[in-house]
Amino acid sequence: MYFLSGWPKRLLCPLESLEQPLHIQTDPQRAFFAVLSPSQLSVWYCRPSVLIVSYKELSKAASQFGPYKQAEWRPDSTMIAVSTANGYILFFEIPSTRDKYLYEPMYPKGSPHLKGAPHYKEEQCAPSLSLEMKKVLDLQASITSLQSMLEDLLVATADGFLHLVHWDGMTNGRKAINLCTVPFSVDLQSSRAGSFLGFEDVYIRDMEYCATLDGFAVVFNDGRVGFITPMSSRLTAEQLHGVWAQDVIDGTCVAVNNKYRLMAFGCANGSVQVYTVDTTTGAMQFSHKLELTPKQYPDIWNKTGPVKLIRWSPDSCVVMVTWECGGFSLWSVFGAQLICTLGGDFAYQSDGAKKDPLKISSMTWGSEGYHLWVIDGNSSSNMKPERDTYNEARQFGILQFHFIKSALTVNPCMSNQEQVLLQGEDRLYLNCGDAAQAQSPRNTSHSEHKPTRERGPFSDGSLDSQGLSTLLGHRHWHVVQFSAIDKLGQNVAVVGKFGFAHYSLLTKKWKLFGNITQEQNMMVTGGLAWWNDFIVLACYNLNDRQEELRIYLRTSNLDNAFAHITKVQADTLLLSVFRDMVILFRADCSICLYSIERRPEGLNPTASIQVLQEVSMSRYIPHPFLVVSVTLTSVRTETGITLKMPQQACEAESIMLNLAGQLIMLQRDRSGPQIRDKDNNPNQRKHLPFCAPVVLAQSVENVWTTSRINKQKRHLLEALWLSCGGAGMKVWLPLFPRDHRKPHSFLSRRIMLPFHINIYPLAVLFEDALVLGAVNDTVLYDCLYTQTSAREHLEVLFPFSIVERTSQIYLHHILRQLLVRNLGEQALLLAHSCATLPYFPHVLELMLHEVLEEEATSREPIPDPLLPTVAKFITEFPLFLQTVVHCARKTEYALWNYLFAAVGNPKDLFEECLMAQDLDTAASYLIILQNMEVPAVSRQHATLLFNTALEQGKWDLCRHMIRFLKAIGSGETETPPATPTTQEPSSSSGFEFFRHRSISLSQSAENLHSKFNLTKTLSMPSGPSGKRCSKDSDCAENMYIDMMLWRHARRLLEEIKLKDLGCFAAQLGFELIGWLCKERARAARVEDFVFALKKLHKDFRWPLPVIPASSITSPFKNGKYKTAVGEQLLKSQSVDTFVNMETDTGVSNTPRSRSWLGAISSSQREIDTVSSHGPHMQDAFLSPLLSKGDECSIGSATDLTETSSVVDGDWTMVDENFSGLSLTQSELEHLSLELASKGPHKSQVQLRYLLHIFMEAGCLDWCVIIGLILRESSVINQVFSIIQSSDIDGEICQNIKTGLYAVDKWASTDCPGYKPFLNIIKPQIQKLSEIVEEQVQPEAFQPVNPSKVTEQVNPRAEESRILSSHGTNPQSDAGNISTSRHEEDKSKTEVEDSFQEGSYDCIVS
Repeated sequence: MYFLSGWPKRLLCPLESLEQPLHIQTDPQRAFFAVLSPSQLSVWYCRPSVLIVSYKELSKAASQFGPYKQAEWRPDSTMIAVSTANGYILFFEIPSTRDKYLYEPMYPKGSPHLKGAPHYKEEQCAPSLSLEMKKVLDLQASITSLQSMLEDLLVATADGFLHLVHWDGMTNGRKAINLCTVPFSVDLQSSRAGSFLGFEDVYIRDMEYCATLDGFAVVFNDGRVGFITPMSSRLTAEQLHGVWAQDVIDGTCVAVNNKYRLMAFGCANGSVQVYTVDTTTGAMQFSHKLELTPKQYPDIWNKTGPVKLIRWSPDSCVVMVTWECGGFSLWSVFGAQLICTLGGDFAYQSDGAKKDPLKISSMTWGSEGYHLWVIDGNSSSNMKPERDTYNEARQFGILQFHFIKSALTVNPCMSNQEQVLLQGEDRLYLNCGDAAQAQSPRNTSHSEHKPTRERGPFSDGSLDSQGLSTLLGHRHWHVVQFSAIDKLGQNVAVVGKFGFAHYSLLTKKWKLFGNITQEQNMMVTGGLAWWNDFIVLACYNLNDRQEELRIYLRTSNLDNAFAHITKVQADTLLLSVFRDMVILFRADCSICLYSIERRPEGLNPTASIQVLQEVSMSRYIPHPFLVVSVTLTSVRTETGITLKMPQQACEAESIMLNLAGQLIMLQRDRSGPQIRDKDNNPNQRKHLPFCAPVVLAQSVENVWTTSRINKQKRHLLEALWLSCGGAGMKVWLPLFPRDHRKPHSFLSRRIMLPFHINIYPLAVLFEDALVLGAVNDTVLYDCLYTQTSAREHLEVLFPFSIVERTSQIYLHHILRQLLVRNLGEQALLLAHSCATLPYFPHVLELMLHEVLEEEATSREPIPDPLLPTVAKFITEFPLFLQTVVHCARKTEYALWNYLFAAVGNPKDLFEECLMAQDLDTAASYLIILQNMEVPAVSRQHATLLFNTALEQGKWDLCRHMIRFLKAIGSGETETPPATPTTQEPSSSSGFEFFRHRSISLSQSAENLHSKFNLTKTLSMPSGPSGKRCSKDSDCAENMYIDMMLWRHARRLLEEIKLKDLGCFAAQLGFELIGWLCKERARAARVEDFVFALKKLHKDFRWPLPVIPASSITSPFKNGKYKTAVGEQLLKSQSVDTFVNMETDTGVSNTPRSRSWLGAISSSQREIDTVSSHGPHMQDAFLSPLLSKGDECSIGSATDLTETSSVVDGDWTMVDENFSGLSLTQSELEHLSLELASKGPHKSQVQLRYLLHIFMEAGCLDWCVIIGLILRESSVINQVFSIIQSSDIDGEICQNIKTGLYAVDKWASTDCPGYKPFLNIIKPQIQKLSEIVEEQVQPEAFQPVNPSKVTEQVNPRAEESRILSSHGTNPQSDAGNISTSRHEEDKSKTEVEDSFQEGSYDCIVS
């Protein structure tokens, strides 16, 4: 509602008086304020705060009167009455001096300061005043309280009398009223006679007159409080009657709120009790209490001392409270705390030291509540005596605090909008809509004259400060009176003392009145609102002395010529717009409804207005000033409405009237005969009367409804939202029968649900189920100043205050309230309508968490617990399992049993997660099971989850499960494993390992023999852990994990999922080579070559080779297929591509390649279109000069990368050999088809890697299959050379031979594209047949199966042997592995990419 802004200012006093101020009081118009010192009265101008005149008492008179104590202004601001310590009242007159001004504003050169404008002097200049003492009245008793009451001054004295003094200083012969003669009772009912005070020493300590209650609230010196009301118009002792507030016995001060008819009594215990008067009995009725809670302020809540002062703001929306011990707090009218300076940055320095709280001896609000002037009670100690007395201005003990407030406080029609709009004296703060954000950066502030404003305090908050200072400064406005924003949040309208202006957030431009006299002749009285592109406002025309309702078009010039003006009978107090209707509340307590219609006439459309209906409310409203807001809504109770006319839901069904905090509803009376609209003209149709008013709620500060319709979210859009101060919020929710069934007769149509939120609500987003608000935040700057000068600076004493937008979800509160009331069906309807909201899972979690905390920690047994109902409710949603586990993990362990007793056994929930394939949630349940169950149960469930994760390829989860299982095995069951963010080194991938090694498959066969002679020593590698284990349990646990990994790898290999196998090994650091060595004759053996070949083509998205159309005629079976280009291509592919990669000398070949491509430009386009690797065509085709000079081979584009390196032989551009080669159309076709038959580059790299792995492991049958896919005869040659030169198991040779024959047969029938390649390797196949036939199996190469015992005892030794067998220096290899590991585990996809993309330098020879 109200928020502090920036730092306070300290006023400078130009006089050299050493007296400290002790009392401050603004005049009723809040244009001036009076400051009292012990012997001096000063009058200051409010805006700006400058001293105008000062009256100094002579020393003789000062000793007679005693020090000044209190001051009170006359209602017309022409006199000031000052009470003194010795019982005197001094009357000072302020004669008006026309056309004399003390201060004039100085504008910079070139600015349009409009000195000739009307009212310029009055508005812009501080006038010259004089003070004259007119009269001295001696009351011969100490004066305790002064109060201006209409034309009289009410004075209470310490001898127990109440004096009624006229403002001319005369008592007019009226007797003083002795309080002992005033009867007091509990209420005003005549049956009870009042008792008298009965003590001689009772007197009034403090009092304040309340015009709307017609009486005055009083605090007696003994702490009792009451309300004295005159029984007739004459104020005499006989006609006065007092009412007690029974519960208050320690009252210290009082302040009344005229708008809400409240009396706030400060108490000695530091709380404020707020009372109202019961209109029927006249008794004082307790409303609410303002007090600090030990929860929020544990150190200070009971150490504040008595309440010192209470002051309501000018708009009666907030109250400021200060205490004897210092500090102040700000509360909304019904008790929501907005600000308190006893905690946070106000109370503590940045180094944690406690500050002395500000002690306030007097305070008063400025115009519109934008300022609060306070007298600093500590200031005398802050004044340094050694200060130079010749200073021009003294630091004075008056501080000025600045506030910004919600536009709702003065313009309640803003409650239909979904924006937060705050207004300050010369600025607006708004949470920009999307339009403004999309079009421009934040914090730009322009006016029509020039952008002068510095960056507002919202440097990166979500509220935007649009600078109005230039506008308001040059256009002689007083302060911002009203402001309104349109529905889209793109346009803002602002009202000053005269006229108004509007601003577009899209164009960043102001629109002002072109004719300044038109602006000066209108005063907006009843607020303003946006209707589509029009601004609707109620104003007073000063020229015609007439109240008017005006409508201005936003897009046209701001001029009365373009306005639609309607005359209004009485003063308009409030205005609101609902769809196409305008509702006015007028000073004669009547409500007037108008219809508003857009008319396109000429260039600019206009709007016209017609009166629809007038409703007199004078029977129900005692005083028009008491009406806080009036709104039209479509809300209705179903009484008297048949459901036959559904279109009535869109109409204005009811009027909501906030009468001093009571929400009154007037509903249209549909009980009579319904009038059909068919025949009569809709403009002349008779409007239905309204029923008698019904009170819906008490203590209402704001009301929100919307005129929109959304059938999906009827609950939220047809509800009525109320803000009730300290009592939180209420929602009046409609209840709908489910599935259009007939509603139960006992089920009411609506229900009022209260709920608490942690922010002060300023707007409701209906569909989004959000409440928007704003909150004060503070920043300390005390570190900027040195210790010596620190006490001088307000920047050290106070933090800098900023305002930030905040929001809160409320859906869980409403669902819970419905469940409490057994309205589960309605709760389900509401929840399902909101299930698409992004924070809906959070809503369910919050509801479960709050109910669990309350019930599980309750000391008393709960007769009807809500948790089972909430649990049952949440099961209706698919997010049930996540909601429960998230709630559990955010709750302490002690409450888990209570939670799972209601929601179900965590083991069952875990199994449900597995069945639903929700493995991440299952992992969370596993942590709960680990804490609640024995380790065996955890292990069993972990194994289940681990196997499922392996099957689904959830590698991150697999790694966590390996850690988890190890932790259980090593006895670390007490602490659940935390989910790590970075991957530990143990899960290095084989792919990474491969990337950093320099591999050469073009080694001679002898280099490979050693690897195959070591097969006896190979054993199963032991999983991802790299450390040696000392404990047997650890070894067993690792063995257990390894068994599962082996089983999974075996399954993948049997199902020919090589791609998955590669990912599995890379992600989990599985030692693939070692395992394959062991499984060479078992799982790693290929049973069906043709099936494996097809499966790999499919898995790696590698196209099957095709035969060009031109050569279909050529005979295949006789092996005579040899066209020129075909042979060159096949030769090129038969060259070994794995040449040593360690040399980095790249050949820059791109520029020269164009000439070669140019040579075959005739068919370049065709190649590009056929090739799936178009971009790579830019790379040059390089060819080494082979020993046979007549042969040249062309490498495919995909084989060459930019970092191709040279190992041996000289390189030349292909042009030299190509000069003699003429490419025919058919040959080009072959070339393009060969390029098209290559698979993706990524797949090629993966296949080459797997080829390397299988080669190292000796799985020669797999090497042959990959060689076939890549169609590289070098691979086949290499395999055959290994078979020839080393004693390989005959079964393997036989298997390869059988497989190749099967492939040849399949190629002949189904895939002729393979025939050319098979023809090339035919000689090798024949050699293989010979080897197989004559092979004798040597003893040394029997397949060895190491015993399980050795495996279990020392698996790590086996692993180290594998390492030593794979390279001459195992340490360096291990180093390579570890260095590569940190790159590995970004995400699943990245890891898959890690072993393919651009990792290899493939060389074509």
